[in-house]
Amino acid sequence: MTDEQILNKELDEVESPVKAPADFTSPEELYDELMKSIKKYRPNTDLTMIEKAYNIARKAHEGQFRKSGEPYIIHPICVAIILAELELDKETIVAGLLHDVVEDTVMTSEDVAREFGDEIALLVDGVTKLTQLNYSADKVELQAENLRKMFLAMAKDIRVVLVKLADRLHNMRTMQYQKPEKQKEKSRETLEIYSPIASRLGISKIKVELDDLSMKYLMPDVYNELVEKISLSQKEREIFINGIIKEVKMHIDNAGIEAEIDGRVKHFFSIYRKMVNQNKTLDQIYDIFAVRIRVETVKDCYAALGVIHEMYKPIPGRFKDYIAMPKQNMYQSLHTTLISSTGQPFEIQIRTHEMHRIAEYGIAAHWKYKEGGKGDSNEQAKMAWLRQILEWQKDMSDNKEFMSSVKSDLDLFSDSVYCFTPSGDVKNLPAGSTTIDFAYSIHSAVGNKMVGARVNGKLVNIDYVLKTGDRVEIITSQNSKGPSRDWLSIVKSAQARNKINQWFKQELKEDNIIKGRDLIATYCKGKNINLSEISKPEFMEKTMAKYGFRDWDSLVAAVGHGGLKESQVVNKLCEEYEKKKKKEITDQEIMASIDNGANNADRTAKVPAKKSSSGIVVKGVDDVAVRFSRCCMPVPGDEIVGFVTRGRGISIHRTDCVNIINLPESERTRLIDAEWQAESIVNDEKYSVEISIYANNRIGIIVDITKVLTERNISVTAMNCRINKQDKATILISFDVSSTEELKTLVDKIRNVEGVLDIERTRG
Repeated sequence: MTDEQILNKELDEVESPVKAPADFTSPEELYDELMKSIKKYRPNTDLTMIEKAYNIARKAHEGQFRKSGEPYIIHPICVAIILAELELDKETIVAGLLHDVVEDTVMTSEDVAREFGDEIALLVDGVTKLTQLNYSADKVELQAENLRKMFLAMAKDIRVVLVKLADRLHNMRTMQYQKPEKQKEKSRETLEIYSPIASRLGISKIKVELDDLSMKYLMPDVYNELVEKISLSQKEREIFINGIIKEVKMHIDNAGIEAEIDGRVKHFFSIYRKMVNQNKTLDQIYDIFAVRIRVETVKDCYAALGVIHEMYKPIPGRFKDYIAMPKQNMYQSLHTTLISSTGQPFEIQIRTHEMHRIAEYGIAAHWKYKEGGKGDSNEQAKMAWLRQILEWQKDMSDNKEFMSSVKSDLDLFSDSVYCFTPSGDVKNLPAGSTTIDFAYSIHSAVGNKMVGARVNGKLVNIDYVLKTGDRVEIITSQNSKGPSRDWLSIVKSAQARNKINQWFKQELKEDNIIKGRDLIATYCKGKNINLSEISKPEFMEKTMAKYGFRDWDSLVAAVGHGGLKESQVVNKLCEEYEKKKKKEITDQEIMASIDNGANNADRTAKVPAKKSSSGIVVKGVDDVAVRFSRCCMPVPGDEIVGFVTRGRGISIHRTDCVNIINLPESERTRLIDAEWQAESIVNDEKYSVEISIYANNRIGIIVDITKVLTERNISVTAMNCRINKQDKATILISFDVSSTEELKTLVDKIRNVEGVLDIERTRG
């Protein structure tokens, strides 16, 4: 976090005490409210950890106040209350109470881990990093980078973003104490980023309030006018809705259907969007009034619909079956718009109790954290869009393109169309989608080979706009030359646009690589930079990591097609080169040191080996730059050897490392004797190690293996698993140990796990 960001944070939220509002609730009362809320859905849970978190947070934030003049501790308690209203696990609630302690107090992530364990420390750390995102609608590069971080945080643990949504909701509820420019900035960010994410996760309970609060500060005149107009008819509306409820209840009861019925007015922002999009006045919006019927089963939903359509006349084209065809965020309900006996249009929504719970709480209704459990199939479906975005992150170097795709994908205000494949599968596409969108929703190969389409059995143009209920058959040909650039202006979905762009990038990759190399070389020449000097593999690796590329050619191709500026690439290479130059020891210095050591040994009695601060004894050499090779990952107890590198000091390898065994004869002169210092084997220093586990594939094998590591307090740094056609699993795990003895003990324990066939240590 920069000094400027820290200063802004302090000015915004942690100020000198001012007179607190007379009506603020005390922390003690709010804490009691939190505990009561948790006990409603977890009556038998142990709340000791939550009480401990509250006491630590209160002490850490002591003396800090918000803009309102309230004690700062009120904010984290209110965040925790919002999380409890979503009926989340106690770990998430603890993270809510502690979410600001690392950023705003002297408490560190290590302190949190020590008091509450690694799981909660990771949640708090994740929220802290999201808090440090500096959103700016005017800076596409920065905004894209912030979003990338947000989606990666969500992929690691969705609870991080749930805490952040609760944090944002409470901040929006107290936005009246901020300056007007801050109100607008935060409201715009909320409306463009946080509200759509809440909607994508299906949490309407948070989404609708974020929308209305954002509208209140971004469009105060429109908001106040809407509130005034709706409140003017409040009495008449209540009489109207209560009459409908009473009438519907009577008929539903007579049909023998058990149901709960209530009425509501749509939230203000939803009404406003409909007025703008449909160019209508308030009295022309049909579904401003809605009656909600909640029943036990799906069968009861359709039975209730039959009763309602007998009672009232439905408006044609205004019936939507989201039970048979759920929305992308898994929302399910029946919607029908009807005309009352007085001529007033209103909407009825019919759903089961479970559907209602999911509509309100979204992914929070599914997310279970019990001894390794990670949610159910509904949760996996809800997260499919996130997996799609993470794929875009890998493929897209152009931040403008990435932002366009993400915003399009997050845009939940546009309606959807539901079309069918010839085999009857449903495809959910944005309104206005064409047959090209449909083709790419099946598979990128289908879209790339598309030459035509049939809709409902008839040949149509490829720019035909699809309607709900259309049955679409895509005609493909192996002789197709691929998509046309014109398609980019025809397609509606971000998915199709992204796949078309990817095809062009891949097809023209060779040309783009050549062009990119020329651009980089020309830029270096103009700036008097020695390209060969900065084009070292280690510098290139850091540059690829920064811009999210897996190989150098792809990065250069991105420069060639304009997705990345050559100046960005060269500047990053130079930055890494300068970092290295500061601490670099030259070959001549190292070799001279070795020679001197050898000469001294010849002239006098045997000279003891010099010690290195790294815990390695390099014979005949004083303390030099020593690093452990990543190829074989040596740990204390391994037989080791040093290799004098070009410009990077000495790298330490295991003697059985594949790279050392296969070292050319001409390079063997660079090998130097090395051994572990005696104290390095007994101290608390940790060293990275990687093992390959070969096992029969079965459900729960990953959990059983990681349990062995967790029980011994071993930190896993990376894991990868793949299954072959014979259903055999290869699991690569990287973790930290202090010695070969500890590693051997762990390997022996893992060998006892059911299904494990063999274990090997990485040799390079």
